[in-house]
Amino acid sequence: MKKRFVLAAMLAAAPFVASAADNGLSYTYVEGGYAQANINENFEDFGDVDASGGYLKGSFEISPSFYLFGSYAKASDDETIEPIEDLTVRLEDDLTQAEGGVGYHMAWGESVDFLAEVAYVSVERDLKLAAHFEGELIDRDSATIDQKGGRAALGVRGGNDRAEGWLKIGYLGGSDFDGNFIGTLGGQYKFNATWGLVGEVEVMDDVTRYTAGVRASF
Repeated sequence: MKKRFVLAAMLAAAPFVASAADNGLSYTYVEGGYAQANINENFEDFGDVDASGGYLKGSFEISPSFYLFGSYAKASDDETIEPIEDLTVRLEDDLTQAEGGVGYHMAWGESVDFLAEVAYVSVERDLKLAAHFEGELIDRDSATIDQKGGRAALGVRGGNDRAEGWLKIGYLGGSDFDGNFIGTLGGQYKFNATWGLVGEVEVMDDVTRYTAGVRASF
């Protein structure tokens, strides 16, 4: 009786296992490329932050259902204003974001996976202000904003051997964050089983992040 039950369970699970293996969605990859962060705020006479830089991201499947992932991005923005004659004020804004976590995926059909992720997030922002009068430095100030917290997200990922897309809705919170919902939309065009072009946009409150790069899947 037990053998029949085990055999029936294996036969019932077989279509889901096959779809997870054949849908072309790899959870082991590395990627990197261009990153941009837009922050809607105003430092008196300075406008919104429009920082650009680069990023690295990776994922490693540790079982048929679970994977580890991480990312690192660094971007910077420089703004200069001249409030009065012969006085120049420059603001340097450097942003660094790192993330690491674990994810779960389950086949929802032949070409769609359900996703669930939890991650630790670290965001550091270095601000440097310098004032020059007639070309001579007269004042300098700096500040660092260091925020740490956690992110949880649910989503879907689907596609085929040529292209795929993903959508995730999450929440970022912790002692250093006020708590905000995050929406992530991304996609990949695949040249072959290994190489592809990827793009992603992430929106959270007044912050919008864009990435575009190359992914190698294994």
